[in-house]
Amino acid sequence: MTVSDPVVEEVVATISRSATEIRQGLIGRRGTVDGENPSGETQAEADVWADELLGDRLASIDGVGQYASEERPDVVDCGDDPATSDAYAVAVDPLDGSSNLKSNNAMGTIFGVYDAALPARGETLVAAGYVLYGPITTLVIATDETVAEYELSGGERRLVERDVTVPEEPVVYGFGGRVPDWPDDFRAYAREIERELKLRYGGALIGDVNQVLTYGGTFGYPALESRPAGKLRLQFEGNPIGYVVEQAGGRSSDGERSLLAVEPDELHDRSPLHVGNDELIDRLEAALA
Repeated sequence: MTVSDPVVEEVVATISRSATEIRQGLIGRRGTVDGENPSGETQAEADVWADELLGDRLASIDGVGQYASEERPDVVDCGDDPATSDAYAVAVDPLDGSSNLKSNNAMGTIFGVYDAALPARGETLVAAGYVLYGPITTLVIATDETVAEYELSGGERRLVERDVTVPEEPVVYGFGGRVPDWPDDFRAYAREIERELKLRYGGALIGDVNQVLTYGGTFGYPALESRPAGKLRLQFEGNPIGYVVEQAGGRSSDGERSLLAVEPDELHDRSPLHVGNDELIDRLEAALA
């Protein structure tokens, strides 16, 4: 399957070609650097390296006017302003779950292509997706036409499934944050879900969301007592993941509304994140109302 928009296709192709290189480049880059990202988190050496690699390549694409990364404080202007032209803005989490490097567990790359200047609502996305560095390196890409999954090898991508949808019968769940830090209303909802579904939680957003797309169910990183705005970044994680799941027939929510309807104030705004089967997200919003 080829994405119909040539600029979006070049973004996807660039990320696909870079994925094998990123995965191989993780070797020898498992340590941390003497610095923090804009969210105050310690950066892995691999975070910085993957951001520089993707930033250089994506910013050079004709039709990409802005590049933004979870690892950089500001938007990088790299062409025409998306607010006044046909150029797109690309937002990337270069290495989601990089804390898993030490234990050699799954991680990924998340990206969103916005038809608007950043920060932007998720409703302005024209494509979004992620690479999962699991036992097999895979790419999931969502457009307004479909959600497709590919296997990546040697810089090439092979179509595995053309029309990915969230299975109707939910099987798995995963919830982030420390349980004592969960608000009471979310804790009550979580206790219900625990009695119905199987726990699958790996500490990397991409791996946990991919479980939901594969088996059906729900993943959530809720608002916490100590962090009411949640942990995950709207532009780099919430919007792209929400877009993928919604295009696959599921729902996304910040606890009240679709993640794609949330109005951002700042590039690095955080948001609670919940995705999954419609019925489970409906129950979540009812529990938190």
